[in-house]
Formats: sequence, C-alpha cells, structure tokens
Amino acid sequence: MTETTSTAETRILTGVRGLDDILGGGLPVNHLYLLDGEPGTGKTTFALQFLLEGASRKEKCLYVTLSENKAELTGVSASHGWSLGDIDIFELSAASLASDEYTLFHPAEVELQETMQAVFAAIETHSPARVVFDSLSEMRLLARDPLRFRRQILALKQFFAGRQCTVLLLDDKSSPEGDLQLHSLAHGVIVLEHIAMDYGAERRRLQVTKLRGIRFWGGYHDFRILTGGIAVYPRIRSLPSTSDGAARDLKSGDRALDELLGGGLTLGTSTLVTGAAGTGKTTLALQYVTAAVNRGERACMYLFDERVTTFRMRAAGLGIDINGPVEDGRLRILQVDPTEMSPGEFANDVMRTVDEKGAQIIVLDSINGYMNAMPAERLLLVQIHELLSYLANKKVTSILTLVQHGVFGAPVDETAEVSYLADTVLLLRYFEFHGNVRQAMSVVKKRSGSHERTIREFQVAAGGVKVGEPLREFQGVLTGVPNYTGSPEPLLRANEQGRRRS
Repeated sequence: MTETTSTAETRILTGVRGLDDILGGGLPVNHLYLLDGEPGTGKTTFALQFLLEGASRKEKCLYVTLSENKAELTGVSASHGWSLGDIDIFELSAASLASDEYTLFHPAEVELQETMQAVFAAIETHSPARVVFDSLSEMRLLARDPLRFRRQILALKQFFAGRQCTVLLLDDKSSPEGDLQLHSLAHGVIVLEHIAMDYGAERRRLQVTKLRGIRFWGGYHDFRILTGGIAVYPRIRSLPSTSDGAARDLKSGDRALDELLGGGLTLGTSTLVTGAAGTGKTTLALQYVTAAVNRGERACMYLFDERVTTFRMRAAGLGIDINGPVEDGRLRILQVDPTEMSPGEFANDVMRTVDEKGAQIIVLDSINGYMNAMPAERLLLVQIHELLSYLANKKVTSILTLVQHGVFGAPVDETAEVSYLADTVLLLRYFEFHGNVRQAMSVVKKRSGSHERTIREFQVAAGGVKVGEPLREFQGVLTGVPNYTGSPEPLLRANEQGRRRS
C-alpha cells in the first residue's frame, strides 16, 4: 500500500471490475489521468468501460478519437455486448473535412493548433462529465517536437482546470524511452502490460504507478479481457491475525488417521500431503472434503493435474458420492489449466469462493501443477504464502498435495522449500515387506499441536483411506525406500479392508 495521505475527495467508479478496489473506491473527480499501454493491452476497452459507467449514472460522456473511427469503436463495443447510444463520439478526421485547406485528416498535414481548437470546441459544445482522449500518440506526431508537445499537454490540462470534467488520456508508449513528462503532468497513471509466455496464453497485468493524495493498492495486478470488458484480479491483501479461542480439530472419518494427527487437522491451518505418484494423496484430501460436506460445510477442490471426469470416476470407484454435494453447492470442483489462468486470477477465484460461497476447506491438487502457472518459482512461493495466510486468517482449512519426483519419491529435504509453508506435513511412502509393495504414512510436523511420531500403514479402500496400527520396526526410512522388518501381525489385511485400490 502506498504511504500517501487519504483525502475525502469525491470519487467516481471506473466501471472496471476489481480496479476500484485497488484504487480504494475509484478515481478522484475532475482530474486528468493517463492510461498507458502498448497496442493490444486493452486501452480502448478500458476507456469504453469508463464512459459506459458514467453513462449508466446519467453523466454526459464524450469519446474524442484521433486514431479510430466511430465504426471501429462500435465494433469493439458490439463484441462485448455494449451499446454506445448514450456516449457522444467526436472524430477529429470528420471535423477536419470541414476545413477549406485540408480535405483529409492526417498527422503530417494538419496543424496541431487546429486539432486542439477542434477538441476544445467539441468539449464546450457537449459539456461532458467524462472525457476520453484517444490517443496522445497522434498529438505527438502532430507536435513533432517534444517541447511543443509538452506545451500542448499543459494547455490541455489548463483548459480542463476548473471544469467539472474527469479526463482519461490514452497513450501507446510511443514516446522516447525514459520520457516521463506525461506521467509528471497527470494526476494519476495506470499502466497496462501484456507479456508473451513461452507456452500458453499471454499474461496481462495492471499497475497504478501514481495517484496523487490517495492511498491505493500498489504493485502488479493480473487482468483479463473477457466478453463484457476488462476484469482485474487484485493481489491478495494481508489480513490481521485473529484468534477465537481454543482450536478445533477437523475429523477425517477414520479413527486411526485422526489419532496419527493428534486428534485431526486444526481448523484454519494448512496441510501439505506429499508423496510419490499413486500413494493416495488426492484420495486422502477427498476424504477430508467428504467428511466436511457430510457435516454440512462447504468445500472447493482445484484440480491442476486431473480432469473432472476422471476425478468423478475415481470417487465413484471408491464408493464416495460427490454428485449430491456438487449439485446442492456444498462442493465445488474446478479443473484449472495453468497455461490459461494466471496466478492472480486463480488467487482471486479462491478468495471469492471463500468470501462469497462460504467455503471452509480449500484443496489444491497439486502444487506441482500450480507451479506451471508461473515461470518464476521464487515468486510462486511468495504467492502461495500470501494465499495460505489469507485462508488462515479467514479460518479456512487448506490442503495441498505435492508429488515427489520418481516412483518411490525423493528424500524429504528436496521438498523443504515448499513444506515450510504448511502448518502440517503428512508424508506418504511406499515400503517393502516380503516382496510386496505397501503404503505408509507419517506426520513430519504439526505446528498447532502434538502428533504421533510413528509410521502407520494405510490402504486406499472403499470409502477412502483406511489407516492401521503403528509399525515400529523399519529400516531405511531416510533413504526414501523403507523396509519393514517386523512381524506381519500389525499389517493390514486386504480381505478385511476390501479390495485394495491404488
């Protein structure tokens, strides 16, 4: 958050979903603002949303265009399902046709002074409350000289001074590198960017770099151009830590598993379930989700590695009914394609799921798939940490799965840079006994209370995970492939637990 002083100045909404939250309630009225971005970043769409918001509030709105004609603007609006009937559009090219000296508007042929006089005359005629000027790059071509261009921008600013009008100037970064004169003259600056990824859809992000006298949420915020306009996804805000007394444990439905965890998962904490592929991480997470929805709570599972149809088949094969909870809204299952959804958009969806839908358990399956949403792993861990902190302060229990490398998994220290984020770490492993491959689990840590330090065998059976008694006679646990050297007495028997599924 910027450290500028907040004022009681009247604000107007921009009409861009999510941006007004970043601005702390909208833009201060009757000032001049710069919307800066390369071609294709969404400036025209942004500007139309700004004017349509004003038109919806019965304000007079004017779009002054030097670069696009009315037909092109109408086409853009039609693609979003908008109508520009309540917005006045002034085309400089059309105005120049009335001149005896010029028959066609062209930056190289029309004097800048005549262009500005036509703009001023149009504004005086329409007396708008909101104005969009598209774009300053055309004025820059007309001026040809940086000093003359700056003088014209100052004249434009002085013309609007004292008028009850909020102005949005569009620029396409055509100025020489390092030329920040526009930024210094504007009351506020919003920068739009689009970044081409090595694979998948491009990323778009927004930054408010300047807003005089107003506190706003700084840094980069992801956004997307959707049918219906631009949607901005504000970064996660840090919430103050809260405490409501004694901690409450969430039960899994399996007595032995709850005993292993010292009573269950603590409400409002994060749990990392890690292990090799096929050890039962997703099934374990589903078991907690099923227990929660059976208690009448709401949950959401984000699948990065598995299709929803495959997940439904897996649940049906285990005898777990998820269709009912999905239909009545207690359970939401969302398949996430990390190449299409940005990390900011994903975090925003999680926050809305908690705040608007009342989800009390969030599952991310898996962190490996989530990492593909962002090329810089260091920044990804920061975003995961912010997300987990937000969920914890909302008293939401989060379960994350992490696939270790290789079939038999990697040593624990290779996952340390992720596992330190979680309050509880549950480790699932394969182990060998008399030539058979079995599965075992242990709790590596639990910040919110005590837990067993034993290793217990478990099986994936009808209804979910079934956990056996503690197994104490192991060798080679730290190598990643432990061998059980004790007697077969404590081991689970397949005929008692139903047909084993992996």
